Amino acid sequence: MSKDLVVEDSAISADTLFNGRLICRQPRRGYRFSVDAVLLANFARPQAGSRVLDLGAGCGVISLIMAWRSPDIAITALELQPSLFELCRSNIERNRLVSRIRSIQGDLRRPDSLLKAASFDLVVCNPPYYKVGSGRINPASEQAAARHEITADINQCVQAAAWALRSHGRAAFIFPAQRGAALLTALHRHRLEAKRLQVVYSFPGADGRLLMVEAVKGGGEELRILPPFYIYKAADNRQYSPEMTAFFA
Repeated sequence: MSKDLVVEDSAISADTLFNGRLICRQPRRGYRFSVDAVLLANFARPQAGSRVLDLGAGCGVISLIMAWRSPDIAITALELQPSLFELCRSNIERNRLVSRIRSIQGDLRRPDSLLKAASFDLVVCNPPYYKVGSGRINPASEQAAARHEITADINQCVQAAAWALRSHGRAAFIFPAQRGAALLTALHRHRLEAKRLQVVYSFPGADGRLLMVEAVKGGGEELRILPPFYIYKAADNRQYSPEMTAFFA
């Protein structure tokens, strides 16, 4: 991701991905996407012709990256907050992806009012990470709702994914490693069985920071543990690892 490319007003910046080939407008203050979104967009593996649902799409960055990486998939980006939904819609238009990404404003806790059941092959979700009452809640309402379980908790996110997925469809989540048990419990509760799991570390020798999990609706119990993923080369060298660098190329 580059530094700001365009300053359209005092509240919005336009940042670039893939050496300027994608532009993502996002708030200067409040909720801004991070490496988590980039990690999840590359962890998910849509097959050709897949119908993909991006739950809690924010400004649409995961949808943009996936559409760029896989030009033969169709994506629906669902976002609750009006300001982020408008940014998501604008980003889709500016990147000329209207024919491949549609945006919907609505509450993932009520998927029946927005989407057809069992109509997606893949769901991706970067859910709120923290319980209400844990840690400092950001005063910006957008960031608070994106980072804390104010509008939806992990169980509700998983429930929405299960509702939207066809039988044997796949869901990909990223979540804090310290809350990994909550994610795995919710997945199993809604018949989404974990099939691939990867731990993300800031650098070699650090404790696990994030979990990326792919689960299959109605799948069996076999689970593949992938090699560790490092964001940076070392603790004292904040250069991206070769694997992380490749995600921006």
